[in-house]
Amino acid sequence: MLTKFETKSNRVKGLSFHPKRPWILASLHSGVIQLWDYRMGTLIDKFDEHDGPVRGVHFHNSQPLFVSGGDDYKIKVWNYKLHRCLFTLLGHLDYIRTVQFHHESPWIVSASDDQTIRIWNWQSRTCISVLTGHNHYVMCALFHPKDDLVVSASLDQTVRVWDIGSLKRKNASPADDILRLSQMNTDLFGGVDAVVKYVLEGHDRGVNWASFHPTLPLIVSAADDRQVKIWRMNDTKAWEVDTLRGHMNNVSCVMFHAKQDIIVSNSEDKSIRIWDATKRTGIQTFRREHDRFWILAAHPEMNLLAAGHDSGMIVFKLERERPAFTVSGDSLFYTKDRFLCFYEFSTQRDVQVLPFRRPGSLSLNQSPKTLSYSPTENAFLLCSDVDGGSYELYCISKDGYGRGDVQDAKKGHGGSAVFVARNRFAVLEKSTNQVLIKSLKNEIVKKSALPVATDAIFYAGTGNLLCRSEDRVVVFDLQQRIVLGDLQTPFIKYVVWSNDMEHVALLSKHAIIIASKKLVHQCTLHETIRVKSGAWDDNGVFIYTTLNHIKYCLPNGDNGIIKTLDVPIYITKVSGNIIFCLDRDGKSRAMIAYLQQKGFPEVALHFVKDEKIRFNLALESGNIQIAVASATAIDEKDYWYRLGVEALRQGNAGIVEYAYQRTKNFERLSFLYLVTGNLEKLSKMLKIAEVKEDVMGQFHNALYMGDVRERVKVLEKVGHLPLAYIAASVHGLHDVAERLATELGDNVPSLPKGKVQSLLIPPSPVMGGSDWPLLRVMRGMFDGVFDNTGRGVADEEEYEAADGDWGEGLDIADVDALQNGDVAEILEHGEVAEENDEGGWEMEDLELGPEADTPKASIGTQSSVFVAPPPGMPVSHIWVQKSSLAAEHAAAGNFDTAMRLLNRQLGIRNFAPLKSIFLDLHTGSHSYLRAFSSAPIISLAVERGWTDSSSTNVRGPPALPFKLSQLDEKLRAGYKFFTAGKFTEALKTFVNILHTIPLIVVESRREVDDVKELIIIVKEYVLGLQIELKRRETKDNPVRQQELAAYFTHCNFQAPHLRLALLNAMTVCYKAKNLATAANFARRLLETNPTIENQAKTARQVLAAAERNMTDATQLNYDFRNPFVTCGATYVPIYRGQKDVACPYCTSRFVPTQEGQLCAVCDISVIGADASGLLCSPSQVR
Repeated sequence: MLTKFETKSNRVKGLSFHPKRPWILASLHSGVIQLWDYRMGTLIDKFDEHDGPVRGVHFHNSQPLFVSGGDDYKIKVWNYKLHRCLFTLLGHLDYIRTVQFHHESPWIVSASDDQTIRIWNWQSRTCISVLTGHNHYVMCALFHPKDDLVVSASLDQTVRVWDIGSLKRKNASPADDILRLSQMNTDLFGGVDAVVKYVLEGHDRGVNWASFHPTLPLIVSAADDRQVKIWRMNDTKAWEVDTLRGHMNNVSCVMFHAKQDIIVSNSEDKSIRIWDATKRTGIQTFRREHDRFWILAAHPEMNLLAAGHDSGMIVFKLERERPAFTVSGDSLFYTKDRFLCFYEFSTQRDVQVLPFRRPGSLSLNQSPKTLSYSPTENAFLLCSDVDGGSYELYCISKDGYGRGDVQDAKKGHGGSAVFVARNRFAVLEKSTNQVLIKSLKNEIVKKSALPVATDAIFYAGTGNLLCRSEDRVVVFDLQQRIVLGDLQTPFIKYVVWSNDMEHVALLSKHAIIIASKKLVHQCTLHETIRVKSGAWDDNGVFIYTTLNHIKYCLPNGDNGIIKTLDVPIYITKVSGNIIFCLDRDGKSRAMIAYLQQKGFPEVALHFVKDEKIRFNLALESGNIQIAVASATAIDEKDYWYRLGVEALRQGNAGIVEYAYQRTKNFERLSFLYLVTGNLEKLSKMLKIAEVKEDVMGQFHNALYMGDVRERVKVLEKVGHLPLAYIAASVHGLHDVAERLATELGDNVPSLPKGKVQSLLIPPSPVMGGSDWPLLRVMRGMFDGVFDNTGRGVADEEEYEAADGDWGEGLDIADVDALQNGDVAEILEHGEVAEENDEGGWEMEDLELGPEADTPKASIGTQSSVFVAPPPGMPVSHIWVQKSSLAAEHAAAGNFDTAMRLLNRQLGIRNFAPLKSIFLDLHTGSHSYLRAFSSAPIISLAVERGWTDSSSTNVRGPPALPFKLSQLDEKLRAGYKFFTAGKFTEALKTFVNILHTIPLIVVESRREVDDVKELIIIVKEYVLGLQIELKRRETKDNPVRQQELAAYFTHCNFQAPHLRLALLNAMTVCYKAKNLATAANFARRLLETNPTIENQAKTARQVLAAAERNMTDATQLNYDFRNPFVTCGATYVPIYRGQKDVACPYCTSRFVPTQEGQLCAVCDISVIGADASGLLCSPSQVR
């Protein structure tokens, strides 16, 4: 079993796979229904409306619906897009065990403990049939995947097959009057919708589950008698074929596998068992420690199964689907079914080389996992997991390809085997952790012990092996028996060498590590989706696949998506622009996403063929014509909406109108006609609203047009007579007002006195009906090259009518089912036929003139010289591209790259203290102007060192608000706080300086040295102040107080501050009767030549007192004779010669146990992190 996804939750009683998306529904005993993405491993949604356990759940195969049934006797139909229950079906009188949608009809079948099976129509929301006959709980009821049959299992020890053909015929539309008459008779005189076709008896206890075979006339059932039974049926009878015994407790669920000839069952004995359906024997058993299994589900299209148990569920595969393959030059060798096959890339010739015999034991995962090839000897090594790991060696002649002769293989045991030379291969012997070198006669030539505990070996060049252990890989030279390279990695699954063997890609489940041949690390990529395969192209770009993408990775770590995949593929070779995959070819340009990511979407646009990617690139580069063509090809609502937004931004009213028409967005269309002043089309929108019976739409359109009579008519139609009367009276429609007053009688509303009414007329637009004027621009170098290739002519025809009058095509034959781009008759004629027996709308044919008279629109044509100019590169992008200074990236608003630079240069990981500085840099390097009250604020970049003589085409670096002189002022303020004994304020000031320095920029080398010196000074004060504040907190430990006071004197302070620290330490130790230590501090104080006489006098007095009794009352962890630095986290001395680690930014020292922690002094960098050093000046960057 290959577990793909596992959840921990309450007991899972129901499961259902989504037919298309990587989703699974799990209904729980707690009453919650969970929706999981098993590919990403994330919980998407929870549905919690049932009261009590939910035992059945099922996805619809095409609609965004699922159905659930629970112990509250309710069946609920949910819309997962709307995240809510649509309706509830009531009728069952006891717990509901299973629910299932029909594959074609709008039906749901449900099984219940009330001993009935019900079939419901979920469109009419009614029960259309009740199947009675079981005399105990019905545990399961399922539709046949193709025929009009239902199978049910009950605790009355029977399985019943029901024929629902008459129900199908009854619900179909009768073709003639005779059928309609017979149906009426059936309804009147109690006809039978569903009849029992077979009753299958044979189980000794209650039956828990029964299901049909997807194609054959077979049924499999599972019961509390611990047996699984197989039944066969024909047109007249059904009979028991065989019984599968092996489960030790009640069998909960059983099913035929859709793609293999096997049966899968699970049981309350905590096991899942796999049975051979033809030989009727057990193949394999998977057990859990403590959890009973309750339910099984199979994916309708993929080779995936799911099982629910007491504490969650698992999604799993029974066998690996990845074929073993190897590439040699122009040849691909791969395994398919029971054959080794050969594929030639250049000629695309595909032949079977030889059949390899599978071992006779019945077990899964027998197929080869790896394949190794020696081209000179034409020898193959096939490795599999059979018997705990074994290999088969085949040597064949090249002219024997395709003959299909069964070769005798040389076999042996080993964890993995791989060729290491022309006629030598290595076999891993896991038990002794050594490698056996064998000849082609399968004889051992020599043995070699491996340097690490190895569980797999891979080829690493002639005579070399790449050995994999749990957390590292090693390149081992078999000849010299030395390690050539060593790299710590996650658990590696596949190894892909570049063509020149200079680079290697190590693929783990969710990561790709690129390294050199000696395993020098170059970059690591992390993926949330599983990595499946990869290959190097000729330019050193690594192309790889995940479950749903083809992607690329450059050696510098840049990566991106090339193509989205519907099914997983395995890349075998990349040659030029062609990616060869196993069993299918994929063609694409490897640099498309790279061009887009690096700011050249208009270049990438001309290389890509995928319409969705073309659409996104076209929007990004402002190419509205290609966006229209792609949106037409895709024809999805979301893409038309995004096209409308972009066209509106460019002021292309015609395309906006077309996009709104394609999505039938009538409200937006009406507003567009209002702002463009197109009253003619606005009147037609009024008629469309009338056809749709959209009252609010009618009223709004009448309001936009200033049509009072229409507004009064709408109000009167919906019964708002008082409002209709007021509208008619105010606007002078006295005849209408009198008629309404008569209808209202005594309820005529009074009008306010002394008010002068005015008619609401929409204002005339400044520019009516036409697009915004566009700037004349030069055509790009790529525009002409690709205009006439393949797609150009067809695309022009598709959106030829893209002018301001676009949209003569709305068709209102059935407004709710309007075909896209069809709103024609109403917008053209404005007339609607109202006499129609069937309730539809009859339209007259358009009487159009000759085609020659129709003016052609010019949006997509070659003669157009006006195109929307692409926006120039923002100054912030120029700043980012030209600079390696973190401060300038932050000023440009590119905080992500700024943080990456700071992490690389100074090991900074905690960016929270820098947030306000980042924001100040960004806002401080821009100025903001208001143009008009209705226009957005204009942001202008402020450049450093700009003068009137500066060139307008050359952009300077950003002006930054933080300067070195400001930090000098803050330093002096900190000194003042320190002298005054305001230690908390002093600490805040010094820490602020430490946080600002990484984002400071200076011009000269001398200033760089000043900045580095400032870091050392400030760091000493921060450490000292933290020690002193810690001492003041430690009131109940006099020994620790003295130690901290002592360490305080060893910080590198200015002379006046050092005297204060020495005086403090001397006082603390003297009071604690540690006279010898106090005398040491007095001596050091006198050596500084104190200028304050009082300090000198106190020191001399302490020295005199200590000389009479030179002893210490307590032993301190302090030796002033041995030079030391103080640990910035634990505040203990690190004496010279002892190991320590340092902060890469502030250079504070720490005991080795602090490595990897956040520096306690600067609070932003990681202790012991690799960092290149402070970069704060353009002069440092060559």
